[in-house]
Amino acid sequence: MSPPTATQQVTPQPAIIGIVGGVGPLAGLDLQAKIVAQTIAGRDQDHLPVVSISWPGPIPDRTEYLLGRVAHNPALPILAQLRLLAALGATVAAIPCNTAHAAAIFNVIRAGVAAFARPLRLLHMLDETADHLATRHPDLRTVGVLSTTGTWRVRLYPQLLAARGLRVVAPDAALQETIHAAIYDPAHGIKSAGRVTARARADLERGIAALRAQGAEAVVLGCTELPVAFLETAIDGLPLIDPTWVLARALIRIAAPNQLKEATTDFTDYTDSSDQNL
Repeated sequence: MSPPTATQQVTPQPAIIGIVGGVGPLAGLDLQAKIVAQTIAGRDQDHLPVVSISWPGPIPDRTEYLLGRVAHNPALPILAQLRLLAALGATVAAIPCNTAHAAAIFNVIRAGVAAFARPLRLLHMLDETADHLATRHPDLRTVGVLSTTGTWRVRLYPQLLAARGLRVVAPDAALQETIHAAIYDPAHGIKSAGRVTARARADLERGIAALRAQGAEAVVLGCTELPVAFLETAIDGLPLIDPTWVLARALIRIAAPNQLKEATTDFTDYTDSSDQNL
């Protein structure tokens, strides 16, 4: 191939995005879909290179680990998959699992990634969400959070958001069991069904209503299966915050900032300004 002439322009290649896509598999697909939805592209070839590894088998459940029910830290197999992503050329990566960002898991991952031979920038999903709230919605004072019991037990969001001056409300212990079941229950949970069942949706709506009653001005869908249950961006005027959407935009911003779609400044645009229900 001849080198480019002085009149030819060399198009810079975007960074390759890496996704640990099996935590859980539905959440990994949702993140990749939102990357596509938030990318400026006129044809297939304009979309960003993404390598996603959906290999859930070796990764223990994050909540089970945080609750002391399994001894093997999920950080280790997640780290192995990030190493594989780096070997495949990824230079920026993300883990679409809120619970995996608990310090007992994520700190091990972050330390391991720092030692990789190939540099890999690993985004922190919750930090990106907190930054989003601070910059896009600075008037919020009370935020509700729905999550797995692991995330709820270690107070992952309350600790992070309280440090930024936000009051955080969460389900009580009894309601938390219902929320966790909407994610995990063998019969109606989103993870096991591979889809959003009517009961899961109804139970999650109950959770949102309870957080509204506690004064929530917005609700963070703090488990990556939850945004799959809510294509709408608000319920009866109460905004729903989608960390997967935030993470998708952060990945694009790093990989190819000139291809990031414009986002509006209100709560109503969480997918695409022309089609919110992709």
